[in-house]
Amino acid sequence: MIIYNVTINIHESVHDKWMIWMQHKHIPEILATGKFSNARMVRVLVEEEMGGLTYSVQYTTDSRETLQKYYQEDAPALREEGLKLFGDKMLAFRTELEVISEY
Repeated sequence: MIIYNVTINIHESVHDKWMIWMQHKHIPEILATGKFSNARMVRVLVEEEMGGLTYSVQYTTDSRETLQKYYQEDAPALREEGLKLFGDKMLAFRTELEVISEY
């Protein structure tokens, strides 16, 4: 199992609009690709020097191959919308995690 983790720092001035977009449009659209079984959104509790609020969204998928298909088939358009809406008010970085065991 692979976790596709997207960490986002969002400026306070667009936070509420971004949160609505994430929960009601963006995350559902990513899940609708059929490449992820679930998603979890969490707030990072460390204050950033640059300000803003930081969140991690973790999408679970079955394999790196499925994740690669997402990158090729879906990611460009989905990322573009966020850039258009929030521009430099949003900073994101992505990490791929492999689940070794769960307890």
